[in-house]
Amino acid sequence: MVGRRCPTCEVLYANAAQDAANQQQQAESMLARGVDVLVLDAVDTTAAASVVAEAQRLGVPVIAYDRFVADADYYVSFDNELIGYLMGEALVAAVLERAEEDPPAGGRRPGVLLVHGSPTDPNSAALAAGAHRALDGEDIDVLAEYDTPDWSPDKATEWVEAQLTQYPGRVDGVLAASDGIAGGAIAAMKAAGLDPVPPTTGQDGELAAVQRVISGDQYMTVYKATTQQARTAAELAVRLLRGQDPLATAVIDGVPSLLLAPRAVGPDDVRRVIVDGGVHSAEEICTRYYVDDCVRTGVLEAAP
Repeated sequence: MVGRRCPTCEVLYANAAQDAANQQQQAESMLARGVDVLVLDAVDTTAAASVVAEAQRLGVPVIAYDRFVADADYYVSFDNELIGYLMGEALVAAVLERAEEDPPAGGRRPGVLLVHGSPTDPNSAALAAGAHRALDGEDIDVLAEYDTPDWSPDKATEWVEAQLTQYPGRVDGVLAASDGIAGGAIAAMKAAGLDPVPPTTGQDGELAAVQRVISGDQYMTVYKATTQQARTAAELAVRLLRGQDPLATAVIDGVPSLLLAPRAVGPDDVRRVIVDGGVHSAEEICTRYYVDDCVRTGVLEAAP
């Protein structure tokens, strides 16, 4: 997304469909058209460095959107380390509570798997750091960790399947870095016959994940108000066009950053955060397979 100087501001938009080469061509085309601000949601943050360099050579400020890009002028996202911490904190509480109610065999410590995001996405490192901040020092063993290529649920499924074979009966929880990865991990555990499924985290507030949360298959998700994120980026772009100096809430690797606060969502939070917040309607969540779960968790007052 880019903006041109007012009074007749023009917004240009392009979607690279997760193709880094296509995104580079789109950015180069926009810069050639003389845009004044470039908002970049990088497909590949390493490849995006050349886009940032060219924009800055032309005097065009770059706002890195959602994914951090080194040397960008500004960064707008959520506090990813806090997201990781929220997931880790929830997982620790769930795993230790279950271990107290049903102690692991042989007196062993509870064990968890950490299924991180893509190794090419800087957000993944921040999420992992937050998760470790919550987990390190707790009476829990991290059995194994995995960087999931392209955030692929299928790759997550394959990896978790292998870990369940390597650590039979020892996986008591899974920290999944996204709802998509959580879905893949849960599919692997269900296929292995784990019932109930060990506590599994996620983030993004996806509809399928919210349904898993109310049904008990997924322990929690972290919701990020993406409309607020988009509004913040747009307001920042306008301030830059007007020559105003935006106030950053943090500085990450030298880049002034505006970081928004995420929210942890468990079964009892779905009505207040997800439905009342206009993310997904009760009708979307409470399909016929989830009506009883919706009533139980307060998403619906009574079955229709």
